Amino acid sequence: METINQILNDNYIGKEVKIHGWVYRVRSSSKLCFIVMRDYSNVIQTVGRLEDLNEEDFKSLSNLTIESSLEIAGTVNRDERAITGYELRIKSFKIFQRNENFPITRDQGEEFLLDNRHLWIRSREFNAILKIRSTIFKAFSEYFFKNGYYEVHPPMMVSTATEGGSTLFKVPFFGETAFLTQSSQFYLETFIFSLEKVFTVSPSFRAEKSRTWRHLTEYWHAEGEVAWIGNNEMMDIEEAMIKYIIKEVLENNRQELALLNRDISALEKSLEPFHRLTYSELIKKAQEFGLDIKYGDDLGADEERAIMIHFDKPVFVTHFPEELKTFYHRPDPQNPGYILCHDLLAPEGYGEIIGGGERIWSLEELRTRIQKAGLKEEDYYWYLDLRKYGSIPHAGFGLGLDRLCLWIMKQANIKDIIAFPRTIRRLRP
Repeated sequence: METINQILNDNYIGKEVKIHGWVYRVRSSSKLCFIVMRDYSNVIQTVGRLEDLNEEDFKSLSNLTIESSLEIAGTVNRDERAITGYELRIKSFKIFQRNENFPITRDQGEEFLLDNRHLWIRSREFNAILKIRSTIFKAFSEYFFKNGYYEVHPPMMVSTATEGGSTLFKVPFFGETAFLTQSSQFYLETFIFSLEKVFTVSPSFRAEKSRTWRHLTEYWHAEGEVAWIGNNEMMDIEEAMIKYIIKEVLENNRQELALLNRDISALEKSLEPFHRLTYSELIKKAQEFGLDIKYGDDLGADEERAIMIHFDKPVFVTHFPEELKTFYHRPDPQNPGYILCHDLLAPEGYGEIIGGGERIWSLEELRTRIQKAGLKEEDYYWYLDLRKYGSIPHAGFGLGLDRLCLWIMKQANIKDIIAFPRTIRRLRP
């Protein structure tokens, strides 16, 4: 049994093959029945001729509906008029299921398609998105395995927050209250004292009441933590990782990128060295672009989009003011009031995809920052313990894989690149 993509080449012309899949399109006349078939790999036009089939079989073919499942045997021919340049002349077939009318059409609205995402993921566009997404996830892990990292598996239910407490999902936990994790960073920091270089890929959850084009309440978080390095080395690692992922997508998904009308040259531009600007320099650039942004402003989705439409490759933004970052980031001893951290902003208006930097490794400094943030030391007892016993300089990052997918595929909304998006308005299917 061949896949459709296998037989779409001249080596198969004149050969008899067998494929199975689903009806993508169908039209018929009194003597000809054209069925575009799809499987996971591609689509091909097949043709049933009354002269090759008995009348009953021809009628069965002609009455097939979209997404009916069947197996077809026939001969491959070249036909430039066909959707992928080849045609399969049907000699025999076996129908597994003939559907009633398939509910998905090209004319359906966004909410209908979201309600029926379990069916919509069969579309050619979503097939391409899922394949590119698979490459991105694989390449992320592959990069770190090739560079001597260990994959670890932190818990999803936690007792302390890494970000704002107001955005936590609460979970009943045998008489106590647990929270769905927002980030695995704190747990990754525990692992570096054993393994030194670690990463994880897992879901994170944020109860933010956001309705922007780049927010989900459940999203895939790729995080890493490394012993003995600082902010600059962490950025070097992240830049190499992003370039590795882009190269893998360009090598393995040209067909899918073309189907999504993605400009390849825009991705190739990001194989060049990334820009590196301080927060102060970025604010000055934004003002030069005519944007109403001033020093001290936190950069949200709208501000980052307005800034990043002016850049054609990613930008690392470093040295944020202390008040804009959470307590665990290390203050810069050379520049009081600034943090040794970074955000990586994607070009073409996409904005932040990575947040990272150095972690505080001094016990007293961490205590001071926890107190300044109005948090309770006892809630972070085990995190403080890491600074009591063999503390070391270290740095890490968190990458929103869904946002990376959004930019690489240049889609309009983050809901478009994940199979079953979870937002403040959507919990099904």
